[in-house]
Amino acid sequence: MALTLDDVDRFEAARPRLGAIAYRLLGSASEAEDAVQETFLRWQAADVDRVEVPEAWLTKVLTNLCLNQLTSARARRETYVGQWLPEPLLAGDPMLGPADTAEQRESVSFAVLAVLERLSPGERAVYVLREAFGYPHREIAEILDLTEAASQQIFHRAKQHVAAGKARTEVDEAAARRVVEEFLAAATSGRTEPLVRLLTQDAVSIGDGGGKIPARAKAFEGALAVAKFLRGLFRPSKAKRSLVGGSPEVYASTANGDPAVVAVVAGRVVGVMCLEVTAEGIAGFRNQVNPDKLERATRRWAASDHGEPLLHAF
Repeated sequence: MALTLDDVDRFEAARPRLGAIAYRLLGSASEAEDAVQETFLRWQAADVDRVEVPEAWLTKVLTNLCLNQLTSARARRETYVGQWLPEPLLAGDPMLGPADTAEQRESVSFAVLAVLERLSPGERAVYVLREAFGYPHREIAEILDLTEAASQQIFHRAKQHVAAGKARTEVDEAAARRVVEEFLAAATSGRTEPLVRLLTQDAVSIGDGGGKIPARAKAFEGALAVAKFLRGLFRPSKAKRSLVGGSPEVYASTANGDPAVVAVVAGRVVGVMCLEVTAEGIAGFRNQVNPDKLERATRRWAASDHGEPLLHAF
């Protein structure tokens, strides 16, 4: 049956929420967009007059599409070149979804998304629907074809896993900028000691180049190793300029709610470095340089007011 304008409007009203759910489930903005579009095609083919609660119907279709996608995505990631990291979402991206509570904001952070990668698809779905979007277990059970008791048990187990791997400290936009400024001052000082002082002893740095931009396959671990890597990363080099197409302008921003360093060349985002801040210092750096995962960030950057760069790198 052909959709009426009201039917299309009903879907479009749900699109931002569907995209935010799909991103948290898949860790990929482009795959989330595909899942939302496929959900629309299913909506278009359905007898919508018989759908009693469109939001629940759409959420169920989308979630199950994402669960199927997760199964194949895990197989692909086993052959992925180097470390795999989610696509970063810059400040203001609608796919970040609700941010009214600390739990909602944490659910989209890189630290939590990294933990979610270790959960089963079912655990991930229950956690996202409950923690980030507040769905009652009764509705989650209907979406995932579970019992309500099973949904509660899965959520409890998933939340324990996430809590065990979460040490993030929330910072507002102004504090995030101060963190980035202090970090960049240390990283460009040419010395290791200022960086070590900013880091936790067990700090890690992970890079995702996707085989297209050089990135170490194994994470750097420990304050000294991470500091040495970062000092070298910001050391000027003709080879680095050639690799990214020029001397990047470096900005302070936020990505997935965390302080972030954004490197831009001629309007194109060439790198996003997310900083995981804890009460003890910076505990993690997640560096996304795979150009395929920066296309959305580039579009968002072009549409936003980002002020003046803090420095020119390389």
